[in-house]
Amino acid sequence: MSAFLEQSIEYLKGVGPRKAELFKKEVGVKTYMDLLEYFPFRFEDRRKLYRINEVKDTATTVQVVGQIVSITEEGEGRKKRLRALLKDDTGDLELVWFSGRDWVRKNIKLQNTYLIQGKPQSFRGQISIAHPEFVLYEKDQLKRELSIRPIYHLTDALKRTGVSNKLIFQLTKQIVFHRDFAVPEWLPQHILEEENLVNLRNALAWIHHPSSIEQINQALKRLKFNELFLLQFKINHYKATRAARLSSYSFEHIGAHFNHFYKDELSFNLTNAQKRVIKEIRRDVQSGAQMNRLVQGDVGSGKTIVAWFAMLIALDNQTQTAFMAPTEILARQHFETLSEYAQNIGVEIAILTGSTKKKEREAILESLQNGSLDILIGTHALIEDPVRFNKLGLAIIDEQHRFGVAQRAKIWTKYNPAPHVLVMTATPIPRTLAMTLYGDLDVSVIDEMPPGRKPTRTIHKYNSKLSEVLLFAEKQIEQGKQVYIVYPLINESEKLDYQDLMSAYDDIARYFPLPKYHIGLVHGQLNAKEKDDEMLRFKKGDTQILMATTVIEVGVNVPNANVMIIVNAERFGLSQLHQLRGRVGRSSTQAYCILLTGDKLSQTGKKRMEAMVSTTNGFELAELDLKLRGPGEIDGTRQSGLVDLKLSSITQDEPLLIQVQKCIERLLSLDMDLEQAQHRALKNHLKAKGLGAQWRRIS
Repeated sequence: MSAFLEQSIEYLKGVGPRKAELFKKEVGVKTYMDLLEYFPFRFEDRRKLYRINEVKDTATTVQVVGQIVSITEEGEGRKKRLRALLKDDTGDLELVWFSGRDWVRKNIKLQNTYLIQGKPQSFRGQISIAHPEFVLYEKDQLKRELSIRPIYHLTDALKRTGVSNKLIFQLTKQIVFHRDFAVPEWLPQHILEEENLVNLRNALAWIHHPSSIEQINQALKRLKFNELFLLQFKINHYKATRAARLSSYSFEHIGAHFNHFYKDELSFNLTNAQKRVIKEIRRDVQSGAQMNRLVQGDVGSGKTIVAWFAMLIALDNQTQTAFMAPTEILARQHFETLSEYAQNIGVEIAILTGSTKKKEREAILESLQNGSLDILIGTHALIEDPVRFNKLGLAIIDEQHRFGVAQRAKIWTKYNPAPHVLVMTATPIPRTLAMTLYGDLDVSVIDEMPPGRKPTRTIHKYNSKLSEVLLFAEKQIEQGKQVYIVYPLINESEKLDYQDLMSAYDDIARYFPLPKYHIGLVHGQLNAKEKDDEMLRFKKGDTQILMATTVIEVGVNVPNANVMIIVNAERFGLSQLHQLRGRVGRSSTQAYCILLTGDKLSQTGKKRMEAMVSTTNGFELAELDLKLRGPGEIDGTRQSGLVDLKLSSITQDEPLLIQVQKCIERLLSLDMDLEQAQHRALKNHLKAKGLGAQWRRIS
């Protein structure tokens, strides 16, 4: 960075120490470079000069030259206003000021000619402009004033101290037209040429002082490219280095276990999407490089059977599989399902959790080490030091976002060669978000549901209809079904959430009294075992209703539960609502998801509820959620790095995002570690941004 751009903005004419401190406090602008990176959010085209008889109230902004022929002050108290009449040879136009009247009286004079700029509006059939900008008309200055003007986000505190769009325009002008204005270029020349990008100096000058729409477009493309490049480089670099340097077993054979199960044991037809994903996995594990693949599929799309075929490939190539799930109840559910698959084809399978008895644990560990155990399913217990596989060829992680990066890595880093890694999620992830969050993974999508499933019927009701909803739930319970009732995380205090849940529990318990009804509770004050026990009671049918403050365990399968009631559904994102809805509809019986909201919903809230009612496609909902709430709020978490984009949007700029990814791939194939002289500036810039080390790892 040049010394010129590192100077404090207090040295710019029109700022000073007081405004400089306010700029720092309000918008984080301290230096000349900070100000140049304080980008406008839109532009006004002020190049056309209007005659007064051309001014319409439909225009966004107009520029008019005329003479001030009268100035009068009218009204009293808060209704006091200053009115001036502007005249040209086609007519006259009223100008109005409700505040700053003394300053206007001091600076605007009768019979002088002014260039007026502002938004025209109609009041009682007459066109006027409230609080217009004005400058004394000088013919030589007209060209400078009739320009494209950037519009900036300004806080109330900045406005109160006289900071305006015009002032920022003047401040940036002092920088970009200064003889010392120079910006170090960090993208190599070959990328600028290949991607048709302007240099950084021009981009920063044009974004604040464009002379044409084309200059704005070129500046935006370059500055957005910068943001997306920095967002994507780290994760793409890790993907490239992993593929180049991390080897694994080469599974060359499709053998007896795979073929026997597929031909003789599979009791249903795989969907085309499942077949496609199995082929993608097969291609990965043949290569000799470590597979690092994410399989995402909607609830009920059949991810588990895909994972099973991957295990059979590993087994046919004389290696073992570890399958890690986030909770004991989910691990047991997988164990039950896979044990049914394994029973007729000679596959040895076991489960290891925190509650496994010592003697059983010792037997499992011994068979694991001597190679007689083919598949081990478990929870975090799988990453404990005593757990040693004889030949671990495949590690599968279910609901991978529930594990920390270090936890995921522990399952395979102690083995050489490293096993192939397959991670799965039922959380639908929009394509653009997957590219940024999981760009280091090869992503497979199971986007087709098995035939014959009844879609869950989703109904939106207002809180005033609660009694009607409970009556419906009661009728379902009388038919032998079970019901979930879910409450949002109202605030971060588990104690307060617990109190809120208990208050709701009292109301529900009065409606569904003992001994006829039994209600289970899952809340933040329960430990993991207590939560699992409560879920297990519900799964066994010992409780008819399960109430919770948190999201019901992902992936838990209770086919008899066919009603999901979500209270204050407007507090959840679409992806969360869809995940909750996925807890029901797991049998041939019609399932229902009832969304209860406050009677007064925002427009965004109404759109979300309408979307939930109209579609059961999780990917469509995730895309809409991304557009409505932004990437920082998907799944209720703020995603680091995604919320810092000033100009670009991973939804609206998807074509540019794809262009950036391809550019990075070409760059890394040319110079993986940026050792060439032409890439030195880029490498230094990445280091300065904290992107030069500690590459993100998903597995």
